[in-house]
Amino acid sequence: MSMKIVKTLFLKAPPEHVWKFLTEADQLALWFHRGAEDLKEGGDWALLTNSHGKDGERMCWGKVLEMKKPERLVHTFTHNYLKGVETTCTWTLEAVKGGTILTLVHEGWENYEDDPFGMGANHDKGWDEHFSRLRTVAS
Repeated sequence: MSMKIVKTLFLKAPPEHVWKFLTEADQLALWFHRGAEDLKEGGDWALLTNSHGKDGERMCWGKVLEMKKPERLVHTFTHNYLKGVETTCTWTLEAVKGGTILTLVHEGWENYEDDPFGMGANHDKGWDEHFSRLRTVAS
């Protein structure tokens, strides 16, 4: 069985504007975490922590598999708690009158053997928290 998180947001901004918040290091910092650098197709990406005593350490990372600006972004996603398991995030941006419909499909949780449902549920909650900030900064 394939386990996936599907989130859809309605943002009052065009896709070109929203795209920056998914791919540019300084814009990622406004709603998620600071990026090590801007995302590039085929390149590695990482988000850095600002936790006391760990500032600047890599907290989640992956590889950018596809970038079709400003319509689609696909990258792998992992962190230390996933113990080497890579999940996949697919972002789709759809232009609509008045803004953008942003959809995230985050899948691959069944590959985490310890507690796939628990890990997926934890990330589902985390995305809700991050998307609340994204809605504020990108709209």
